[in-house]
Amino acid sequence: MKYILSIDQGTTSSRAILFDETLNLKATSQEEFPQIFPKSGWVEHDPADLWSTTAGTCRAVIERAGIDAKDIISIGITNQRETTVVWDKTTGKPVYNAIVWQDRRTAEFCKSLRDAGHADMVADRTGLLLDPYFSATKVKWILDNVDGARAAAQAGDLLFGTVDCYLIWKLTGGAVHATDATNAARTMLYDIRKGRWSQTICDLMGIPVSMLPQVRDSAADFGHTRSDLFGRQIPIMGVAGDQQAATIGQACFEPGMMKSTYGTGCFALLNTGETPVRSNNRLLTTIAYQLDGKPTYALEGSIFVAGAVVQWLRDGLKIIREASQTQPLAEKADPTQGVILVPAFTGLGAPYWNPDCRGAIFGLSRNSGPEELAKAALESVGYQTRDLLEAMYADWTDDGGHRVLRVDGGMSASDWAMQFLSDIIGAPVDRPRVLETTALGVAWLAGMQADALPDQEAFAKQWALDRQFEPTLCEEAREAKYANWKRAVDATLRY
Repeated sequence: MKYILSIDQGTTSSRAILFDETLNLKATSQEEFPQIFPKSGWVEHDPADLWSTTAGTCRAVIERAGIDAKDIISIGITNQRETTVVWDKTTGKPVYNAIVWQDRRTAEFCKSLRDAGHADMVADRTGLLLDPYFSATKVKWILDNVDGARAAAQAGDLLFGTVDCYLIWKLTGGAVHATDATNAARTMLYDIRKGRWSQTICDLMGIPVSMLPQVRDSAADFGHTRSDLFGRQIPIMGVAGDQQAATIGQACFEPGMMKSTYGTGCFALLNTGETPVRSNNRLLTTIAYQLDGKPTYALEGSIFVAGAVVQWLRDGLKIIREASQTQPLAEKADPTQGVILVPAFTGLGAPYWNPDCRGAIFGLSRNSGPEELAKAALESVGYQTRDLLEAMYADWTDDGGHRVLRVDGGMSASDWAMQFLSDIIGAPVDRPRVLETTALGVAWLAGMQADALPDQEAFAKQWALDRQFEPTLCEEAREAKYANWKRAVDATLRY
């Protein structure tokens, strides 16, 4: 039996997942690492932690599975996107901590760029909004604020990479400085239509192009690991940002297919095929994956708070001890109460993009209690998902008849939440048997590139349904509930 190793480097932990050649999960290993908060709104990681936990979990999963490294035919890497690392290309030492995608330190600089009229140009070339979320302004901040960094960059001595790129460089012993198109598309430096780094935007940011990695397909040769890491060299053959990897793992290969991943937040991607669709509703245009030199595009929307609302019930209000208690509480809620929770704890994401508003609860009565709050919390995720779908289908009407939402992530395990989601969007919701869709996506990329796994069409046929949730709410009730949500959001934004 041969195996494929998926590296899933996330925001709070690194994981290694081993799949066999039929894509059955063999073993996993996970290790958390510290979050660094130097100032309010600043979020950093120590790159040494990213590397040590990645290497450590890879070794641990090989040992746990009881296999030899020679049985691993290829490695796939998926990663937290936009997080930025700058390092010395000779010593390999980072010049500063990794600045995490959540970091907001460059908000004022982004505002100055918008005020100067650069937003349309950036959106047209990159598909992205001028926001601190993306990598470009983080790189500029490092060059502007670390002693000697700008001079070293201009001399060609520094390299930039998102986390996948940094891990590839470390795994290959500095032999390969490369990323894939999905990660490049999240830097706000990459022209997604022309398929190259934008000199215009690099000049605007003051970033030397010499710092930037080579951009390759999502399934490609990314070099071999150092032989001393795992006892032999292993080829790295698949790379994709985490949400794009989940899209691949969900086999959303046809235009109109859509997936939604429910973790701490929620990310929804709608496949738009060979066409990059410019959003009129503040969604992002991105690359879903790139194979054989051809990009497939997507519209993307993000919800800041999904599973985090359940964490708030547990850690903030302390009305539950574990996430699984929300479903039985919601089932006991008084159906005559219309409590609505707008979980804007860190602002509202797409399509509102308002980082300054804060959460609110509407419709409380003297009889409202933990049951009603648990129900409102779970419903808030469904309402926010419908917001994304409404925006997506306003931007792109050629759905090809694929009005089915494929879901994954921790919250997708809740039958109650998924049934409400189907009810409020008025469409079927499909939950797959394999919920590890992110790791599965890059495992398939790496295995296909190694000629060990089937092609795209055959992989799509292997996608297996665990359960389909179909809407049971009548249209009148659905629209009435959604109208109440919209009024609550409007009041929250105006507060």
